[in-house]
Amino acid sequence: MLSELPLFPVGASTIAPQVDALYLFMVGLALFFSVLIAGLIVYFAIRYRRRAPDEIGVAATGGLILETAWSVIPLVIVLFIFVWGAAVFFAMARPPADTLTIYVVGKQWMWKFQHAAGQQEINELHVPVGRPVKILMTSQDVIHDLFVPAFRVKADVLPGRYTTLWFEATRTGQYRLFCAEYCGTKHSGMTGWVYVMEPHEYQAWLAGGVTGSLASSGEKLFQDLACNTCHLPDTQGRGPMLHNLFGSTVLLATGEKVVADESYLRESILTPRARLTAGFEPLMPTFQGLVSEEDVLQLVEYIKTLKK
Repeated sequence: MLSELPLFPVGASTIAPQVDALYLFMVGLALFFSVLIAGLIVYFAIRYRRRAPDEIGVAATGGLILETAWSVIPLVIVLFIFVWGAAVFFAMARPPADTLTIYVVGKQWMWKFQHAAGQQEINELHVPVGRPVKILMTSQDVIHDLFVPAFRVKADVLPGRYTTLWFEATRTGQYRLFCAEYCGTKHSGMTGWVYVMEPHEYQAWLAGGVTGSLASSGEKLFQDLACNTCHLPDTQGRGPMLHNLFGSTVLLATGEKVVADESYLRESILTPRARLTAGFEPLMPTFQGLVSEEDVLQLVEYIKTLKK
């Protein structure tokens, strides 16, 4: 039987030691100043107590050195924590270039994971050890929050947009995942497990029972929706050419330039007139309400594979 999550879960990712070090430093700092301030209060209460009923205290005068010290020292400490925290934040927010991308859709009250190779999971996530994994997330209904305590990663999962988190597991095993944002009556049951496997075991698991990749499903849906009648593999179509689009810079009709990432592709599918590509008429209909979030992920993955 699996053991319950301990108070301080084991650190099982590359970012975990950095998060733990910052956390322990702040806890130690708080304890140090708590003891120091409480001790000074007790000391001064005893040292400067009234010893006789008619005793009159001496008026205290300002101390420039003391006042400067208790202003400068906290400032230095706070700035140090800020710089340290910013470094950890940037490390958590910037995934490496060679990540394994896994998609997830949160819905009341389950996690639906989708691997590019075609494997689908509900409330379970299998990943290889020693490889950076980027989780691309969206919500089908309300705000959720994906939280894996052992990896020290947590991020909101929002309806209508993509958010990401990444981690690199450092040890095999199984680790709890939670929804850390109250999302309804069964919020407490929106949990699951992350299974970290050796690379060869993960590849064997990935190949088992797959009927088609995410991109192949997206290609079929692309044809079923007749997207291929406007988006041709050359510049003669009524819509923009999609080959080599992902990751490129797109010039909009407003003159603005944007990077064609997953969020841009999602928006272009659901609300194509929101950011119209320069040189094209607003002819594309919206697919809002006609395709599910899983369908959008399939289309995005297919577009990402289109190369000349």
